[in-house]
Amino acid sequence: MFTLENLVKRYSTGVLALDGLNAEIAPGEFVALLGPSGCGKSTLLRLLAGLEAPSSGQLAWDGHNGAPGPGEVGFVFQDATLLPWATAAENVYLPLKLRHVARQEATAKVEAALAQVGLSEFANARPKGLSGGMKMRVSIARALVSEPILLLMDEPFAALDEFTRHRLQDDLLALWARTGKTIVFVTHSIYEAAYLANRILVMSPRPGKIAVDLKATLPMGPHRRVSGEYTALVERITGCFKEIMPL
Repeated sequence: MFTLENLVKRYSTGVLALDGLNAEIAPGEFVALLGPSGCGKSTLLRLLAGLEAPSSGQLAWDGHNGAPGPGEVGFVFQDATLLPWATAAENVYLPLKLRHVARQEATAKVEAALAQVGLSEFANARPKGLSGGMKMRVSIARALVSEPILLLMDEPFAALDEFTRHRLQDDLLALWARTGKTIVFVTHSIYEAAYLANRILVMSPRPGKIAVDLKATLPMGPHRRVSGEYTALVERITGCFKEIMPL
């Protein structure tokens, strides 16, 4: 889906965020971008979304250069960023509204997106009446409503309590298994990356590049989090960080 070749991103302030980054992301993968603060994870996500342009290097989207087309990418931020005066359904409708899709035409898609995240009964609720986890579900539904082929997620569960975080992780895994969408997920958590992704890209400290590329083959199902494979993967990722960030 994406090919990144010698990607460099330098900001006008002089900060070199990415330097010589190379990677390929295939359709249907669940990729975790894992690394220390300031290593360029969010910068890379914005480049993938076409929100920013690289300073040099090549970013090829689906075999050709340039930004993805309208509706091809869904983006979920760390904060739910919902319109406080709008209902859940109205917040989910927003991307389609910005593309001038009539409300009547969009109704079925909005309902389907809310159903995918288990919020059909809360379509008319406003953000102040929703829990933190439910707000994030609305944000995910908003990213899904345009039926993107790529879902980009920038630490979406970081601010949630552990119980809610685990629940949404399970829901996201189920959504990925059901839809086969390509997901690129930024996280600081070794445990979250190991639990969710089938591929983990470990980034070096700034300027960021891919230091380690790990494949994960954990069993799906209720015992995934306590499996021996999960424990071994966490230990392996921890060892990688000790190598790239020695004390």
